[in-house]
Amino acid sequence: RLQCYFSEIPVLFKQELQNEEAKEGKQVKLTCELSKPDTPVKWMKGNTVLYASEKYEFQQRGTVAELIIRDVKSIDA
Repeated sequence: RLQCYFSEIPVLFKQELQNEEAKEGKQVKLTCELSKPDTPVKWMKGNTVLYASEKYEFQQRGTVAELIIRDVKSIDA
C-alpha cells in the first residue's frame, strides 16, 4: 500500500491519495493535495521509503505532490 507523508505540522490533506489502476508494463501517476504549498513529502510503500530512480519519479507543484511509477508490476500494488 503506497502512502504519502509530510513532515511539517499543521499540514492537512485537501485531497488524499486515491487508488489508481494501471496495466502491467505501463506507468501510473498517484497524486495527493496538501493544505500548504511546497511542503516536503515522503512517499512510502508500506514501511519502505521510496527514492527517485528509473522506476519512481516525484513531482511537486504548489500543494500537489505526485508519484509516477514506471513499468508497473503486480508487486507495485
